[in-house]
Amino acid sequence: MYKTALILAAVGALNWGLVALFSFNLVTFLFGIDSILTNAVYLAVALAAVAAVAIEFTPTNVASTKTTRQATNEPAHSRY
Repeated sequence: MYKTALILAAVGALNWGLVALFSFNLVTFLFGIDSILTNAVYLAVALAAVAAVAIEFTPTNVASTKTTRQATNEPAHSRY
């Protein structure tokens, strides 16, 4: 889900870049002005951006983020 959210957010960002640089809105070009599909794309991009931010800033489970050294019980300083 996270990758999908990031991809949709990136698509939205690229569309805004096209609007800023070339006054070209790819979404309205593909789906028409004020169509249901255009609004659905805008809504999907907005929800994806919110989801990506929420996922990124959600604290992770400490138990699931053990390093390889901790998981294998290797000493912090091994002798060579």
